[in-house]
Amino acid sequence: MSDYLELRNQVHAYAVKMYQAGMVTGSAGNVSARVPDEADRYVITPTSISYQELKPEEVVVVDGEGDLVVGENAPSFEYPIHIAIYRARPDAGAIFHTHSVYSSILAVLRKPIPPIIEELVPYAGGEVAVAEYAQSGSDALAENAVKALFGKSAVLLANHGNLCLGKNLRKAFNLCALVERAARIYVEALKLGQVHLLPEEVVQAEKEMYEVVKDL
Repeated sequence: MSDYLELRNQVHAYAVKMYQAGMVTGSAGNVSARVPDEADRYVITPTSISYQELKPEEVVVVDGEGDLVVGENAPSFEYPIHIAIYRARPDAGAIFHTHSVYSSILAVLRKPIPPIIEELVPYAGGEVAVAEYAQSGSDALAENAVKALFGKSAVLLANHGNLCLGKNLRKAFNLCALVERAARIYVEALKLGQVHLLPEEVVQAEKEMYEVVKDL
């Protein structure tokens, strides 16, 4: 049986990168990747191990029920949201859930990120909506996130943080960084006065670009 070590190494490297970028603290947040060419196999970070201490071999592989396939540690307790999204979104090859500060501020305010900067829409798919609140790790949160992600690649989880998906780990990580940048711009702009959105015709054109860009 494969130990999926190469993909586990990649998930580990990006989990550490997420931590070093200040998107999470301690063992918060989670990263996963779909195993290519295998049904219902997902590599995911384990629960309750600080990214400062996490080793590649501690990253685990689970099946579609969240049961361990490879590894000894329990998977992130938020695995239901990852599996639900992979099942609903065949285009998702990787998922990041972070607690980035400005994204979390807007999640607490239940305030979506509108199309305010041109690079957001082609990569996120449009406004970054806020998924209805449900407790972390619950099936209800997974359902709410899938619903809010319809036609898009990023979502804010109410009172929690953000979640981004992509074709691969690099694209999903970069989108999380972009969403956090947009969130910070939005929060700071709101302090200064009226926020002007992109023209609707630009937003529609960039939504069409999104359908191409997400598969590249």
